[in-house]
Amino acid sequence: MSRKKKTKVNKIARFFDKKIIVPVTRLIVNITSKFDKPGKTIETWLTKTNTLLFVSLVLAVTIFIFIDQRIIVFTNKTAEVLKDQKIDAVYNEEAYVVEGIPESVDITLMGSRSDLFIAKQSSTSKVVIDLTGLKPGTHKVDVEYSQPLSSIEYSVNPSVVTVNIYPKISETKSLTVDLLNQDSLDDKLIIENVTPEMDQVVIKGTDDKNAVNSLTKVSMVKALLDSSQIVNPKVGTLTVKDVPLKAYDKDGNILDVEIVPSKISVDVEITSPSKQVPIRIIPKGEVGFGKAISIIDANEATATVYGTTSVLDKLEYIPVEIDVTDLKDDRTFKLEIPKPKGVRSISVNNLTVDIKLDDATDKDIEDINIDVRNLDENYTVQGLSENDIKVTVNVKGVESVLKQLTAEDIKAYIDLKDYKPGEHEIEVKVEGTDPRVQYLSKTKKVKIKIKE
Repeated sequence: MSRKKKTKVNKIARFFDKKIIVPVTRLIVNITSKFDKPGKTIETWLTKTNTLLFVSLVLAVTIFIFIDQRIIVFTNKTAEVLKDQKIDAVYNEEAYVVEGIPESVDITLMGSRSDLFIAKQSSTSKVVIDLTGLKPGTHKVDVEYSQPLSSIEYSVNPSVVTVNIYPKISETKSLTVDLLNQDSLDDKLIIENVTPEMDQVVIKGTDDKNAVNSLTKVSMVKALLDSSQIVNPKVGTLTVKDVPLKAYDKDGNILDVEIVPSKISVDVEITSPSKQVPIRIIPKGEVGFGKAISIIDANEATATVYGTTSVLDKLEYIPVEIDVTDLKDDRTFKLEIPKPKGVRSISVNNLTVDIKLDDATDKDIEDINIDVRNLDENYTVQGLSENDIKVTVNVKGVESVLKQLTAEDIKAYIDLKDYKPGEHEIEVKVEGTDPRVQYLSKTKKVKIKIKE
């Protein structure tokens, strides 16, 4: 044991002898003096000089070992790994573009626990790659870690990185706006127009085709307008600030090039186009034998729809289908109105429809001209005979309904989509204005000739 440690042990022993052993001994003596002979035996044993020295030595050694072990644990060297430490690259950012710098590194620190604790709390520690003075080209550079304690040893992983340095150039690029999360807007609102504060921006980088983010790969620059970030959207024009810009290659991958400015303001025009259209009930299937629909009564006849102007212009009615297959008695249907394609919102969501039946009859309506639909504008078509341009249509329904039906209420047609020049046999389709009536062409197919 060293001299310093011996001195420390002697001081500790004297302290405990004076402050603990003697007072405790006196206490025991006072207690045992009140008992008979057995107590006098204990008193005699405790008052012996050898006994007091032995107890003092045991306590002193125990306390010394405890304190010494604590000191050893705190002063012994240990290691700790700092994960994902950010790198500070030092170079002329106005003149050069650098590729190959990792986003982060791992630092292993070695030293005493006390030093490691201080080192981890220090705000001056940082990881640096110094590229000062390096010219364009490929270089291997050291990753340095600076920390305030010289007693700390460290290692960096990776400790060396390979970087490519390119001269920086700039060019002008057109700017477009992409709308994100449009579904986050109220269903009745539409973003009609977006106008960025500028239509061109400057991109900076390298024109070296071997570079990962070369300017030669930039296909487009977009401002990403997130509709969910618009505060208090309402009809009118408002300005959204700090819209971020991103550069993309031809495949839609984001490129890490500098864009000046990196954020812009965008004027957003919000509208609420709407249109009132009729609700058309369309029975599907055939009702029970000998029956026909006499009345279709819905609790709503029209609805207001919201959507883009282009969608609303093409929308003539809202179709609501009802399956009446094998229906034999009057019935009330409760339905949910489906949204037509492109429609964002409908003023009426649910519908109650009463279907009433009566005895069915039928009749023929002759000389219904066959219309042509979806014919290529470069072609013409003609029927091969008189029977191929007109058809007779059999209509089935309640007598009171059929009496009001005329040839003008019926349309027969053939669909020539994707048909090429030549002779073809085409199926005849029939539709009518009254959904209570069933329409059937007595001529199933007609022969036509398509010419250029």
